[in-house]
Amino acid sequence: MSQVSERLAALSPSETLAMSQKSNELKAQGIDVINLSVGEPDFFTPDFIKEAAKKAIDDNFSFYAPVPGFLPLRNAIVSKLKKENNLDYKPEQIVCSNGAKQAVCNVLLCIINPGDEVIVPAPYWVSYVEMVKLAEGRNVIVSADIEQDFKITPAQLEAAVTPRTKAFILCSPSNPTGSVYSKEELKGLADVLARYPDIIIIADEIYEHINYIGKHESIAQFENIRERVVIVNGVSKAYAMTGWRLGWIAAPQWIASACNKLQGQYTSSPGNIAQKAAEAAYLGPQDCVETMRQAFERRRNLIVQLASDIPGLKVRQPKGAFYLFPDCSYYIGKSFNGNKINNSADLAMYLLEEGHVAAVGGLAFGAPNCIRFSYATSDENLIEAMARVKKALSVLQ
Repeated sequence: MSQVSERLAALSPSETLAMSQKSNELKAQGIDVINLSVGEPDFFTPDFIKEAAKKAIDDNFSFYAPVPGFLPLRNAIVSKLKKENNLDYKPEQIVCSNGAKQAVCNVLLCIINPGDEVIVPAPYWVSYVEMVKLAEGRNVIVSADIEQDFKITPAQLEAAVTPRTKAFILCSPSNPTGSVYSKEELKGLADVLARYPDIIIIADEIYEHINYIGKHESIAQFENIRERVVIVNGVSKAYAMTGWRLGWIAAPQWIASACNKLQGQYTSSPGNIAQKAAEAAYLGPQDCVETMRQAFERRRNLIVQLASDIPGLKVRQPKGAFYLFPDCSYYIGKSFNGNKINNSADLAMYLLEEGHVAAVGGLAFGAPNCIRFSYATSDENLIEAMARVKKALSVLQ
């Protein structure tokens, strides 16, 4: 009998991708499904970025590139970090990958030994815990509920540290909650981490530019931990380039070198055309980023208003990203036609099958009482989707 490796068998499939696939299957059957499960902007890549990609093709950027990416792209990232974040890096500390997802996984595979612990605040992005499993590490989950705005405290972080703690993953602005840590909150966490010099901090900042409270704050700004912070970022969210697959890390030199070595053995560099497009994105006009951010903020306000009008949903206004993550525990335990809603995954499936709205149950994010709606879609879709959700939830008993 054919049998996959224990490594693969231990992994769970991505619930976000699975939900999107299920909604597409229903659409293929002619059912009008509104998909609020997808974590990507619904905008097209700006024209000046596409033009740079076309030029790269015409200029024959069709040969192998350096594993960590072309030097002009890494220089552009260094400039971005200095200009926007006031952080100093050398191009040798930048490694570009096939999306920020690979960038996170590279770091974990390079620093985690079997049995090492990784502190993961919950709610968390679905892939973090699976990547830790892939690296044969152990997830230490620290939960923060909606009353805490889904943000952990320094005391919670301190309590989770053990002699086996090797890494801490922080995502701000957050997927799935949209929560954003303030500078003061980040300093509180940094002061705890400063007491444990062996812990690597992985700062996932992919939603940096989709921020509704002003300036983005990076945990890398604090000198007492800076030499142990790995920033993960990319072009997918800010520039509507999810399919281009271009992410990167800015890291201590030893981690950058390790990721370079690892990536050199299993994917080599990201695609050349995507690299030249990303270079243009960072060096070109940035008004497109603000235009999209404003659209997301308008949609945020709309979906918060609509969801707050649904009885039983507990809603917090997200401060960044493009997700609403209401507490739906009021509906857990209720039934429809004899079928009981046992958790948020069941509720998401019910909303898909009965309401024809695709969302992702919070179970996959380590928050079984919540559900994630992406508002990266049109105002019309949001209005209709929330009307369907309200109607579907009203018949649960």
